[in-house]
Amino acid sequence: MTAQLSDTPAPPAALPGCATVARMLGASPAGTAAEMRCWLLIEQPGPWPADALENTLDEAFPAERRELLENLRRTHGLRPLLIRRPGKHRRDPDRPRSVYVGGGEPGNRWLERLEIRELSELAELDLEAVAGAGGLGTRVDGPLFLVCTHGTKDMCCAVLGRPLASTLNTNHPGRAWEVSHVGGDRWAGNLLVIPDGFLHGQLNPAEAALVAKAALRGQVEPEQLRGRTSAPTAWSQFAEIAIRRQTNLSGLDDVIAVQEEPLLESDARVVTVRGGDDFYSVTVRRRSATPRGESRCAGLIQPPGYVAESITPL
Repeated sequence: MTAQLSDTPAPPAALPGCATVARMLGASPAGTAAEMRCWLLIEQPGPWPADALENTLDEAFPAERRELLENLRRTHGLRPLLIRRPGKHRRDPDRPRSVYVGGGEPGNRWLERLEIRELSELAELDLEAVAGAGGLGTRVDGPLFLVCTHGTKDMCCAVLGRPLASTLNTNHPGRAWEVSHVGGDRWAGNLLVIPDGFLHGQLNPAEAALVAKAALRGQVEPEQLRGRTSAPTAWSQFAEIAIRRQTNLSGLDDVIAVQEEPLLESDARVVTVRGGDDFYSVTVRRRSATPRGESRCAGLIQPPGYVAESITPL
């Protein structure tokens, strides 16, 4: 199917999805990961309406706890998400729900599991500990593979995400989950690896399998990497990816952005990146003009784009 790449209107049903259009435009997902430094994952079987996460949190937490959760999301990057088992969207009333909590900061990665029968059991969960060092449940040796399949948020997530979740569940049973919206539907299929804290996009099942194999070795696959979710900005995410690709460093903490400075009167920043034992200065610029195309699910899209103008060893 040919994408609509002009301003000429076309019938919505004749247009491809936003993720397909992004691919046709040659858009790169590098530098587009949402901020997530720690997680609260709540198993919620069944179909997910667009507001499924909000409804679940309202049922689980009283108003003052919801306010604390929102504060921790802003200040500590605590991201609540729903999860469900691939292909099994009906709740077994005899089976407890799984709840995972974890952190993805370099040097402080951890993952724990709890079981609950009712959402109300989460009301007294120590949310500050979720945003800290844990100690709330049984330790889990990661990684977990979370594939966004939240089709009521955007159909591309379901259409392109479900085959990924199915493949990963077959290859790595118990590690793969469907997850609610992680941001960036135009980059579907999206795969979040926790507690590593790396978000990948534009994946097909074979590519997702490669990401999973790398993660099980404690490594990061740089191709189609959206970014490290604990990185401070999109510029830092992009700079880290650029150094990974140039140096072939693949360890989780092999490449870390340590400083970022804006260039005056310019939509660019100079990011200092530690790569292994070396340091690099990476000048990253946001592209001022990117191609745009019309999609069925998101209307007119113009994906963001970044470019590494220079990489200089320090």
